[in-house]
Amino acid sequence: MLNYTTYKHKSAKQWVTFVHGAGGSSSIWYKQIRSFSSQFNILVLDLRGHGASKPGLKDTFNKKYTFNSITNDIVEVIDFLEIKKSHFVGISLGTILIRNLAEKYPERVLSMIMGGAIMKLNFRSQVLIKLGVIFKSVVPYMLLYKFFAFVIMPKKNHKNSRLLFVNEAKKLYQKEFVRWFKLTSEINPLLKFFRTKDIKIPTLYVMGEEDHLFLPSIKQVTARHALSKLFIIEKCGHVVNVDQPEVFNNQSISFIKNII
Repeated sequence: MLNYTTYKHKSAKQWVTFVHGAGGSSSIWYKQIRSFSSQFNILVLDLRGHGASKPGLKDTFNKKYTFNSITNDIVEVIDFLEIKKSHFVGISLGTILIRNLAEKYPERVLSMIMGGAIMKLNFRSQVLIKLGVIFKSVVPYMLLYKFFAFVIMPKKNHKNSRLLFVNEAKKLYQKEFVRWFKLTSEINPLLKFFRTKDIKIPTLYVMGEEDHLFLPSIKQVTARHALSKLFIIEKCGHVVNVDQPEVFNNQSISFIKNII
């Protein structure tokens, strides 16, 4: 089972589950824990191969890596904790996993908060992935990861987010990076399906105005999906929960409380 940590509120019944992105870990939510745990029960977890969910555990990491199998890792944890329903907060690739979980288990999802959401790969993103596919087995993964991080978060005010994700990625192994990178082969049809289908679960997209790779497609999605809202944070990049944590926390908590 994935490594996880819970923060129990003395009286709240609502749960909020945090899902990090590729190369990160549960530690990227350190600026959210205090604010959210004052209002809700909190679950943070490390995806397979990340953080304290170390590779090599027979029951988790020897399976083929697909979006469905990794989504089921999350469901296994919430089942074990007997969490019947939860609000879900994700960042970057974590938003794809949350959306996939909502597709397969909509009765488990009260709402989705999608930070730095990925719903479409533009031309530049697809070039990055093709370069990764070519070089993933011959170039040390940290060189690729640093390059990707710089392209996605290029500005001076994105530096803290870049450093955080690069430092977290150093804890991965080359094999683990390759396994996760192979997921890109199934990402385009999955994202196309998500863009097309309005799942009708309350969803807040929190995007940085400088998230040049992913913001344009999120504007289109929120214009078409009935229960989706978009909040754009000024002077902010892809990793909104790190770049502007106070704004991210306030908007997210307010969104959840309005649903309750």
